[in-house]
Amino acid sequence: QVQLVESGGGMVQAGDSLRLSCAASGGTFRRYGMGWFRQAPGKEREFVAGISWSGGSTVYADSVKGRFTISRDNAKNTVYLQMNSLKPEDTAVYYCAASTSNWGPRPSEYGYWGQGTQVTVSS
Repeated sequence: QVQLVESGGGMVQAGDSLRLSCAASGGTFRRYGMGWFRQAPGKEREFVAGISWSGGSTVYADSVKGRFTISRDNAKNTVYLQMNSLKPEDTAVYYCAASTSNWGPRPSEYGYWGQGTQVTVSS
């Protein structure tokens, strides 16, 4: 069973950048597809990005494509989300998640979740 801990959130202005990290422990990290999701107040949790076990395949939500980059370092058991050109609509709690079967947009495919980290973007 893998445990996930996110970090790197904060308050920034529109146009700024942030890098989120998600450290994994308690499992064989390279065997998990990883995803980033976010949830804004009053909204459902939505998919942001996913990355395959090796890091060779990535997928993004249209709303972040070209601005966000997901990556992983299997030697450090960590997945990252580099967020550039942030917008106020990116404000949300960001969660990382681990899947033994995929790295796609469906939350039901992920069996392990972190506690989340808040990202707030002001205009």
